[in-house]
Amino acid sequence: MRTSLRTTTFATVLCLVATLMAMLPARADAAPGLPDDFLWGVASSGFQTEGSSPDSNWRRYARSAATHDDIGTSVDFRHRYREDIALAKALGAKVYRVGIEWARLEPSPGRIDQDEFAYYDDVIAEITAAGMRPMLTLDHWVYPGWIADRGGWADARTPAAWLRHQRRVVDRYAHHHPLWITVNEPAAYLMQEVRFGGLAPQLAPVMLDRLVHVHREIYDHIHRRDPGAMVSSNTAYIPTVQPALDTVFLDRVRDKLDFVGFDYYYSVSPTELGAANIIADRSWEAPVSADGLYYAFRDYSRRYPGKPLYVIETGMPTENARPRPDGYRRADHVRDLVYWTQRARADGIDVMGFNYWSLTDNYEWGSYTPRFGLYTVDVKTDPSLRRKPTPAVAAYRKIISANGVGPAYRPTRPATFCSLVAAPSSCTQPVR
Repeated sequence: MRTSLRTTTFATVLCLVATLMAMLPARADAAPGLPDDFLWGVASSGFQTEGSSPDSNWRRYARSAATHDDIGTSVDFRHRYREDIALAKALGAKVYRVGIEWARLEPSPGRIDQDEFAYYDDVIAEITAAGMRPMLTLDHWVYPGWIADRGGWADARTPAAWLRHQRRVVDRYAHHHPLWITVNEPAAYLMQEVRFGGLAPQLAPVMLDRLVHVHREIYDHIHRRDPGAMVSSNTAYIPTVQPALDTVFLDRVRDKLDFVGFDYYYSVSPTELGAANIIADRSWEAPVSADGLYYAFRDYSRRYPGKPLYVIETGMPTENARPRPDGYRRADHVRDLVYWTQRARADGIDVMGFNYWSLTDNYEWGSYTPRFGLYTVDVKTDPSLRRKPTPAVAAYRKIISANGVGPAYRPTRPATFCSLVAAPSSCTQPVR
């Protein structure tokens, strides 16, 4: 009996060890380079970078006591766009993501500001003249003040007003054959509206229904104007819970997506629980394990088979451009992210593009403290708004030139033990 018990115990231990070994991240292997048609890009938004902000929901939020900083000039992309587009060109970027701000173009109902349309005409012309493809975001969380006065997305008239305006934008720019993002991060959009008082919590389902409706309608309109268009709505990939979040929007528009666009920033595991720092407005202390990007790719490739994948945003925040508490450097992080992108492609996942967020620092929805830029800009202390390159500029330029990090590259950080980015599979089926 004692021998049998010992044998059973030993077998149980062996089984447990084998299980734990299977869960351990495998040795990082070489990552083949990416194809010549891979879309390397940089990302920005309108309100966060432009400055000279017209009346809008977010202009009002920025002035309220609910934010840390007013927006002020931001990085003044409105007047320095040529400089920033030239910086992106010098990187070798193939895609430049910008936002087209409704509040700027239609400052009052039915009144179109042709001077502001001329500004966007010139922005897009500069991007294409620099050899890059525009990625145009129609709605990056901002709507005109007069829409806010009527109740924002709670008002039944908002979808029709939104569609009238966005059809005008599409008609004007479809001939450039841009990539299109209809609504930026719908679930996060809704949460921000509730947080800042633009929407009553009980009306969240109403706003989601209306975002689904306008996406579906504008998708069809874009394809009428450009049958070969590539259209999506990017999601903010939230570890573990993303499949549930996708039921409220992405699953409802899956037949109106030409690719799945998503944003990846933060990770979580049993030993890395610092993601709560995002809620505490200390995003630079949240874990940013690069291997989690691989699991996000794998998750979407399984749930949306046949759809190409595009990282619309990815990056890493620092506190006022100071070193992060975890010691992770932006140049290393971007190389590590690209390594895991290459591993995903090598494993048969159809990844079509990668945008770094962001080209310059910007207004991070209420604060200038989190810095994401390849180029840092001290908005609050430097009136010249000089774009100062971080070491990540040279790193990203080299990546783009070589279409990847090269076969000898290995990540600077080991893969996370039992990543929960796409739980449970990211823990039980670690990357090999």
